[in-house]
Amino acid sequence: MLKSAVLPAAIDDRWRPGEVRTLSRCVRRSYRLDLMASGQPCLLWVSGRDRPGVHALGALAGIPEEDDGPVVPVRLTLLGEPVPRAELLTDPRMSGAEILRMPAGSNPSWLSAGQFGAVLDRVEAARLGRWAP
Repeated sequence: MLKSAVLPAAIDDRWRPGEVRTLSRCVRRSYRLDLMASGQPCLLWVSGRDRPGVHALGALAGIPEEDDGPVVPVRLTLLGEPVPRAELLTDPRMSGAEILRMPAGSNPSWLSAGQFGAVLDRVEAARLGRWAP
């Protein structure tokens, strides 16, 4: 999971729901960078007060590289509707999620398979026009 303090429109004002963008995101030097591999699933979490939650889904498009600090390329598809933080708080699978316990933590963050599944269930429910169970 990669975090942003700004909404996707501030990243690219032409980015529309359903469209894919390849972006470079800053990451912090840590052991986690060695665990990142091209093709791994990734999501974009927007933190702060303005619509916090998951705004895009995709995958790593490469491994972390140096460019005035480590960055990683990602290919992300903007969601039609973000998955709100408040909604994820209600899902028991998200209990203990790093992003909810330590929202100011550094990039990258981590989700378990169950936590990632909770996000995907919400995305699918929104796509189908219904709430997730």
